[in-house]
Amino acid sequence: MTRVLNFAAGPAALPAEVLEQAAAEMLDWHASGQSVMEMSHRGKEYMSIQARAEADLRELLAIPADYKVLFLQGGATLQFAMVPLNLLRGKARADYVHSGEWAKKAIKEARLFCEVNVAASGEDRKFTYLPGQAEWKLSPDAAYVHITANETIGGVEYHWTPQTGAVPLVADMSSDILSRPVDVARYGLIYAGAQKNIGPAGLTLVIVREDLVGQAAAKTPVMLDYKTHVENGSMYNTPPTYSIYVAGLVFQWLKRQGGLAEMERRNIAKAKLLYDFLDASRFFVSPVRSEDRSRMNVPFTLRDPRLDEAFLAGAKEHGMVQLKGHRSVGGMRASIYNAMPIEGVRTLVAWMGEFERAHG
Repeated sequence: MTRVLNFAAGPAALPAEVLEQAAAEMLDWHASGQSVMEMSHRGKEYMSIQARAEADLRELLAIPADYKVLFLQGGATLQFAMVPLNLLRGKARADYVHSGEWAKKAIKEARLFCEVNVAASGEDRKFTYLPGQAEWKLSPDAAYVHITANETIGGVEYHWTPQTGAVPLVADMSSDILSRPVDVARYGLIYAGAQKNIGPAGLTLVIVREDLVGQAAAKTPVMLDYKTHVENGSMYNTPPTYSIYVAGLVFQWLKRQGGLAEMERRNIAKAKLLYDFLDASRFFVSPVRSEDRSRMNVPFTLRDPRLDEAFLAGAKEHGMVQLKGHRSVGGMRASIYNAMPIEGVRTLVAWMGEFERAHG
């Protein structure tokens, strides 16, 4: 069987080793006589799976003991509401940095619950850069500061950690979590949808400092209160068990690769290979300011958009799929998460060079 090179932004490619292990264990997990899909979430077999997944994640990210790890549902999109419901703690305002489409959605949702101060925005240049912190206008009475660590559509990524003092820093890390080491202690809360660097769609990770738990707004629905999930070990209701199981396999795979420092080294090399080609080309264009370019999601355009469909068709013939850019911006986008090997990026760059020579 020939597998394609999947450049999708999410759900994204998973490591082949992980898929092979999941396939081998599909009918019978560790001589239990059942699939993980069939297990009671309160049985000892499944509970051991979730416990190991949390332990491995804590090890990979060096999560401090005073942070809780939650395995939730609803995607990062549900966190757009859960964050203000839980972190306002009686305050009326929160600071948000507007870096693109996903930050925009988070801001819109937060405005249902509080006053949002847009502390900085990249809208003046169509979100092709990140405003430096010197440009931010933070509120003295903000309950928290929210950033989108990596914008999958616009292809901008924080390569620095904002300084917010005593005000909790909240980050949507859906598309760059586990791609590099993170100093978790500098954040009050981190959340991430799983379907990019973690595992299958359906799982959402939340890493929250324990002093921020238990102060949800009055009348917060029980399922939207972090305290509910902390007190019940992410099992207040049936968790997304199979997605957690596969995420745990990914965590094990990451440890075998050498951990997040090694993944960062690989991701830097992959991104450099692609961006170096784009910068040298007069046919393809990268719109993002160099210092803010994402290592995970690389948008680019052809100087003649009439050639887009021909480029995509040829890429498919070469075994590459999901290179079409998001419908809101057009062009192309190559998502090169942890599971994408550097050989895949070399194949893409070779095709881009071939196409440029033929049409440039």
